[in-house]
Amino acid sequence: MQSKEDTQFFSKKNWYRGRYLVLMMVPVIVYYVIFCYLPMIGLYMSFTQFRPGSGVAGIFTGKFVGLKWFRQFFHSPYAFRLIRNTFLLSFYSLIFGFPIPIIFAVAVCQIKHSGAQKVIQVLTYLPYFISTVVVAGMINNFLSPSSGVINQLIVVLGGKPINFLGDPKYFRAIYVISKSWQSFGFNSIIFVAAIMSIPQELYEAMDVDGAGKWRKVFSLILPSIKPTIILLLIMALGSLLNVGFEQVYLLYSPAIYETADVIQTYVYRQGIENHSYGYATAVGLFNSLITFTIVFLSNRLSRKLSDTSIW
Repeated sequence: MQSKEDTQFFSKKNWYRGRYLVLMMVPVIVYYVIFCYLPMIGLYMSFTQFRPGSGVAGIFTGKFVGLKWFRQFFHSPYAFRLIRNTFLLSFYSLIFGFPIPIIFAVAVCQIKHSGAQKVIQVLTYLPYFISTVVVAGMINNFLSPSSGVINQLIVVLGGKPINFLGDPKYFRAIYVISKSWQSFGFNSIIFVAAIMSIPQELYEAMDVDGAGKWRKVFSLILPSIKPTIILLLIMALGSLLNVGFEQVYLLYSPAIYETADVIQTYVYRQGIENHSYGYATAVGLFNSLITFTIVFLSNRLSRKLSDTSIW
């Protein structure tokens, strides 16, 4: 029978037993404290007239301006465009990018030959480890109006070269396709693991009932990984307004700001290039508040409808 001390999570005995696990957690905790929590002090700049060059103390000694920067952003001619572009790029990435790893994981798990399965998985995982800078360079080379493979093919078929990265109407498709291609293999790992954890006895029971592959997918596999899908969907909704800054920044130009300029790139230009730190911080804080609200509401809705939630 366990003693009272053994059942207490924060007891000295439990801490001693898990001392090595605690030591493994220390670097992670230090990382988040230094790079995630301490920088939150700078959020106070959203409400002050921060003076560049005044150091950390300037965050608190600057003139308090209240909601001035927030009002300035909402009254600016770029506010609607930035919110629209950020939302649409994230929404399209979610709609087209989220189901692909699930479909791929289900398809891979149907392959009986383990060697072929591993080769396919490795080949689809590799793009995730390619630097965003390299991917952007590949896109520029493939879509170049003069020497790009795509335009050369268009010319061979009798068409005229298209400046894909100079025309606003093509940017969203380029961003979504490239991001989905780069990440779908890696994102499928969790779904593959969830499918592999389904007891073999359930498959055998489906075979006894005479179920085919499609029935197994819709009656066994998808219902079994439903909690995993919901949790990852909630986490994906958490980044609905957090478009990949690096890829957008490397691909966009002033000519396509109409569809490519997002909140993150705008914050970068205002904060780093124009030195409007208070204004840029206010815009970033607005983005974070909207993201938190989406996560909170989606988690609450999921908990009511499916009894599955993050907290």
